Amino acid sequence: MPKKSTAKNFEQQFKELEQIVEQLESGEVSLDLGLERFERGLALAQELKKKLSEVENKVEIIKKKFSKDLKDTDEPEDKTII
Repeated sequence: MPKKSTAKNFEQQFKELEQIVEQLESGEVSLDLGLERFERGLALAQELKKKLSEVENKVEIIKKKFSKDLKDTDEPEDKTII
């Protein structure tokens, strides 16, 4: 089960990225601050993308395991009497 702190951290980072986008879209930031915010936004986007990729990989692993478990239970037992 995923850690709550990781989910919360993801949510916090995503919210920060949204705020940066709003600041930059408003056009009310100085050039220097805009550049800093832009750089921070790119770093956040990269971190979030990495976390999403990790989650996608875990989901695939779980799906494969679940699929394998289902196949194992679906196969009839060999009850041949010799």
